Amino acid sequence: MSKTFRLSGYGRVDRSRPVTFLFDGKPVKGYAGDTVASALLADGRHLMGRSFKYHRPRGPVSAGSDEPNALIGVGEGARHTPNLRATQVEVHEGLVAISQNRLPSLRFDVGIVNTLASPFLPAGFYYKTFMWPHGFWDKVYEPLIRRASGLGKAPTAPDPDEYGLHYAHCDVLVAGAGPAGLAAALAAGKTGVRVILCDENPEFGGALLSDSHSLIDGVAASQWVARTVAELEKLPNVQLLTRCSAFNYGPHNMVALNQRLTDHLASAPVGMPRERIWQVRAKEVVLAAGSLERPLVFEGNDRPGILLASAARTYLHRYGVLCGRKAVIMTADDAAYRVAIEMAEAGLKIVAVADLRANPNSAVVAEARARGIKVLPSTTIQRAHGHYRVGAVELAPVAADGTVGKGRTVSCDLVLMSGGFTPSLHLHCQARGALTYDDKLGVYLPGDSVEHVRSAGSCRGVYALDAVLRDGAEAGLSAAGGKGDLPVWTVTRQDQPGTGGFAGALPRRGPGHLALAFVDFQNDVTAKDVKLAVREGFQSIEHVKRYTTTGMATDQGKSSNVNALAIVSKTLQRAPQKVGLTTYRPPYTPVTFGAFASHARGDQFDPLRLAPADGWARAHGAVFEDVGLWRRARYFPRAGEDMLAAVTRECRMVRKTAGIFDASTLGKIEVVGPDAAEFMNRFYINGWTKLGVGKCRYGLVCRDNGFVYDDGVVGRVAKDRFHVTTTTGGAAGVLNMMEDYLQTEWADLDVWLTSITEEWGVIALQGPKAREILAPLVDGLDISAEAMPHMFLKEGTIGGIPMRLFRVSFTGELGYEINVPSGRVREVWDRVWAAGQPHGLTPYGTESMHVLRAEKGYLIVGQETDGTATPGDVGCGWAISKIKPDFIGKKALALPALNAPDRLQMVGVLTDDPQFVLEEGMQLVAAPQMQAPASADGHITSSYFSPALNRSIAIAMVKGGRSRMGATLYAPRLDAPAVRVTLVDPVFYDPEGARVNG
Repeated sequence: MSKTFRLSGYGRVDRSRPVTFLFDGKPVKGYAGDTVASALLADGRHLMGRSFKYHRPRGPVSAGSDEPNALIGVGEGARHTPNLRATQVEVHEGLVAISQNRLPSLRFDVGIVNTLASPFLPAGFYYKTFMWPHGFWDKVYEPLIRRASGLGKAPTAPDPDEYGLHYAHCDVLVAGAGPAGLAAALAAGKTGVRVILCDENPEFGGALLSDSHSLIDGVAASQWVARTVAELEKLPNVQLLTRCSAFNYGPHNMVALNQRLTDHLASAPVGMPRERIWQVRAKEVVLAAGSLERPLVFEGNDRPGILLASAARTYLHRYGVLCGRKAVIMTADDAAYRVAIEMAEAGLKIVAVADLRANPNSAVVAEARARGIKVLPSTTIQRAHGHYRVGAVELAPVAADGTVGKGRTVSCDLVLMSGGFTPSLHLHCQARGALTYDDKLGVYLPGDSVEHVRSAGSCRGVYALDAVLRDGAEAGLSAAGGKGDLPVWTVTRQDQPGTGGFAGALPRRGPGHLALAFVDFQNDVTAKDVKLAVREGFQSIEHVKRYTTTGMATDQGKSSNVNALAIVSKTLQRAPQKVGLTTYRPPYTPVTFGAFASHARGDQFDPLRLAPADGWARAHGAVFEDVGLWRRARYFPRAGEDMLAAVTRECRMVRKTAGIFDASTLGKIEVVGPDAAEFMNRFYINGWTKLGVGKCRYGLVCRDNGFVYDDGVVGRVAKDRFHVTTTTGGAAGVLNMMEDYLQTEWADLDVWLTSITEEWGVIALQGPKAREILAPLVDGLDISAEAMPHMFLKEGTIGGIPMRLFRVSFTGELGYEINVPSGRVREVWDRVWAAGQPHGLTPYGTESMHVLRAEKGYLIVGQETDGTATPGDVGCGWAISKIKPDFIGKKALALPALNAPDRLQMVGVLTDDPQFVLEEGMQLVAAPQMQAPASADGHITSSYFSPALNRSIAIAMVKGGRSRMGATLYAPRLDAPAVRVTLVDPVFYDPEGARVNG
C-alpha cells in the first residue's frame, strides 16, 4: 500500500483490516472505514471524475453528501449503481468502482475539447442552437443530446436485491447526529418519550469527529461522542439509525428516511434488504442537519486538489489522510485558520492563508500567526493553474475600493477554500417552513413552520460549540414536552465563530470574459453564465436556475445555490433577501429507484387478486381479463369457439336455462350502528329509512358536484345493519368516501364501516332454472316467488355453510346472488354446479355479463358515465329523493345546468345493418359527411352483438337523447362511409321486466 499521504496517529479507520478494491480496473488499497475518496486521496490520486458539459478533470471538493464532483459507478452487472458520491461509498473487499462521463479513459478524455468550445457553449445555448435546420432535430440534434445526457450508465438487467419498507411512529425524530442532534436526542430520550435519531454517516458525531481542538467536559470531542452514543444505546426508548438520511419531509410530520444496510459489506447476510425506506410519523421533529461550507468562486476553482477547508480537516482526522504537501488556503471566514493550524501540525506546508477580509483579528487568527503561518489580508485568488491537479495559484491584493492589483504566482498542490457556512435548510423548507435573512451572518435562517418542527445548532445559524450543544438540548427537551432536566456540558478550547464569510464570485482583475469560474461544479455553470442569464432578462432566481441549470445537479445546489444567489443579487444590485432562494425539493440526497420500489416489483408491482372460483375457471378453460386488480374469467370457450361464439352460447343458455358466475369481486361494505339508516340516507341519493329488514334497494351515490360516482345493490340485514355492494373498481373509493364524510361531516352519527369484500364470496346464479337448481341446496329456506320476491334477501345456510342470499339480477333473468364465506365458495360452487348439470347450467364470464346487462339497459358506472353524468342523464332520475332534507350532491343536482334538456343522456342505438357492431367510443353526428372540425351529438359507450335479439345493439350518451327517440344519427369512420343509426329506448329486452320477477 502506498502510504505517501496516509499519516500514522490520525484517523478513525481500522488499520487492522486492510481491504483491496478496484477503481477503473486497477487495485487500490485502503482500510475498513475508508471511503473510495479517502482511499484514493491516501494514494495521492485526486482525479476521480469528469464534469458534465466540458469534461474537465475533477476531484472531490467535499467529504460528504454535498459532493458535486467525485461521482462514480459502483458494482457490476445488475448490481451496478451509477452516480454515487465517492465521498460516501465505503470500501470493502472486492468493491468494484469506476469513473464516469469519460471516453476512452479518465485520464485521457476526448470530451475535453468541449472546454475549447466553452465560449460558444454559454448558458442556454441549447435554446438557441438547435432551432435550425429544422430537419436536423430528429436525425442529428436529438440523437447527439441523448447520447451525451447523463453521467453514469444505468443497468439494464433486473435488480436482484431486496429492499425494505418500514413504518414507524415516535414522539421525537431527530434528523442529524452531530453535536446538536446528539444533545437533542439525549435530552428527549431521558424524559422517556420514544425517540428516533438518524444520521446519513456510518458514525454519529458529525463535525465533532473531525474536531481535535475542542474539549467537552474535559475530554476530546470524539470521546464525548462515544460516551453520549453509549448513553443513548442504554435507553430502551431510543432507536439509533446510522447510514440513514432523512430525505423528505411530508405533511403532518411524515418524514421519509433512507437507510443503507448492506452496501458497506463485502457479503450481505441472507435475507437482509440492501436498503430500507422508513416512513416515520413523528409527533415532533428536531432538525439538526448542520451547515455546509461554501466553496469560493474564482477562475480554475474546479481543479483537482482544490477542496473545502472542512473537507481536508475531515480527511485528516477521520481517515488519517493528508490531501497534499504544500497548500494555499483561501478564506473569508475564521474557520479556515483552525484547519491551517491542524494541517501544519500534521506536516502540511502552509504557503499562505489568503484572507479576503482586510483585518482578520480573532484569537484563532492570532494563534495561526504565532505558529508562523503567513496570513495575507485583503487577498484573493485571481486564478488557479494546473490540469489533472492544481499546481499553482495567482494571489492578488484587493484594494479598499474592491479593485484587484497585480498578483504573484505561488506553487502548491493543494488549495483549501472557505467562504463561510450555509445552514442546511432543505428539510425545513420541505416542511413548509418560512425563511428569514440574517444580515449579520449573510445567510438565510429557518423561520416558522406549519409542522411541529424545530431546528437546532448550525442549521439555524448557531455556530459556537457550547451554544450548539445547549441549543440542541433545549430543542430536544422542548420537543419531548419540556418536562425533565436539561443536560449541561462545559466546553473549553473552542473557537468562537467569526463574522466573516463571502458569497458570490471573488473579485478579480480584468473582465474575465474567458474565465471559467465555476458556481455549479457538476453542471459546469460559471459565474459569467449566471450573469448572462440576468442580462438576458431572467431576474427570478427560479428562472436563472432553469436557464443555467445551476442547482439542478445531483447535489441539489448544496454547494452552488448561495453563490448563484449572491451573483444575481450583485448583478441586479438588489438585496439578497429580495432575490430569494430556489425551492428545496426532495430528496435531500439521491435515493435509488430500488428503495422507492421496495417490494412493488415483478408480480408485486401490480398485485393480482384472484376470485374464489379462479381455480375452477382455469380448470374449465376460461380466458381471463384484468379488471382493476382482479383477474376475472372473461368467457369459457369450447373446442373451435372464438370469443363471439362462446359469448353467444353463454348468453343464450342464461336466457334459456341458467348460468353461474363468480361475482365475488364486487365491493362489499357493512354499515352498522344505531344511525346506520340515517348515514345511508345522507350518503345515497335515494331514501333508506323506510327500507324494511330483508329487503334490497338499488343505490346510487354522487359526488358533491352531483355527478354519479358509484352504484350497487344494498340489502338491509337488520335494523342497524346494511350490506352494501359497490362496483368492482369502486370498492376502496366508496369506503374512503364514506369514512371521509363520517369523520369530517357527520361525526354525530354512531356508525361503523367495515370492508367485507374479502369476507364474502358471491356466486351469481341467473336464469329461468335458477330457483329449481338452488331450492334443494338451501337449508330450510323458502325461496319461492311468493316467499322471496325480487330485491329481497334472506340469511341462512347452504349445506351447513353460512349464507346471505340476495334475490337480485344483473341479467334481467330470475337471479340469486349467494354470499358465502370466501374460503367456502369452492364448496358451494361445486354443489351448485353439480345440481345444475341436469338443467344445463353453464358458466359465463364478464363478457357475457356485459352483453346480458346491455340487453336490459343496465348502466355500468365508468362505462356509461365519465365523471360528468348525473343520475338523470343515465335514466336514474327516479332514484333521487324528493323528500330528504339533504344528501351528497343534492344542491348541485338542483342547478339549472345539471337539468338542461340538451345534456348528454343515455339512449339505445340500433344500426341499420343488424350485423354491424359499432365500436365503443365512436362519435355520433347529425349528417353523414360533416366536415372537420365538427361538433358531435354524442358517443357510443357500450356496443355488442345481442344473441337474444340476433342483432347488434349499443348504448350511447347523446345530447337531449331521451327527446330524440327515433332520430337518425351517423357514426363516422375513417376509411369507410358513416354508419347510419337510430336512437331507441336503452332497454332492448323484456322491457316489462316479466322475466326478472318470475
